[in-house]
Amino acid sequence: MTTEPFVIRPLGYSDLPRVMAVERRAFPTPWSLAMFVLELSKPSGVCLAALAEQRLAGYLICARYDRVWHLMNVAVDPALRRRGIASGLLDAMLERAGPEQSYTLEVRTSNAPAIALYERFGFRSAGTRPRYYRDTGEDAMIMWRTAQAPSASGAPG
Repeated sequence: MTTEPFVIRPLGYSDLPRVMAVERRAFPTPWSLAMFVLELSKPSGVCLAALAEQRLAGYLICARYDRVWHLMNVAVDPALRRRGIASGLLDAMLERAGPEQSYTLEVRTSNAPAIALYERFGFRSAGTRPRYYRDTGEDAMIMWRTAQAPSASGAPG
C-alpha cells in the first residue's frame, strides 16, 4: 500500500457523473444514478467524496435508520486502490456520524479485502444474507460495529 495525499469532502450532485464512472469500474452490478440521487437527497446521511490529484478517487454513502447507521456503498477507483483512500473515507464517516454510534453493512462473502478493512474498523460478522446479490446469487456477510468497538484511525486500507 502506498499513501498519497487525498482530500475528503461532502459528496455532491455535481460529482455524480464521476461517481457513476467509478461505480461501473468498481462493481459488477453498479448502482443506478437514481439510487445515488436518492441517498444524496436524505438530509441525515453521510455522503463523502475522496479526491486525489483533483479527481474523484472514491466515495462513501452511509444512511441513518432510526438509531443505526447503514454503510450502503463505499468504492475506490480500481486504479487507485491500496492507497489508504477507503480507510480515509471510513475515518471521516466515523468522525461525522460519531464513533459511539452503531453501524451495519453487507459485503460479498468473497470480498476478503473489504472484509479485512471493515474488521480493522471494528466491524464483526453477525451472520449472512443468503443469495443477497442478485447478479451471482452470492451470500452477503452482515457486519456490525457497535459503540464499544475500538477506533481504527490511521489503519491501513
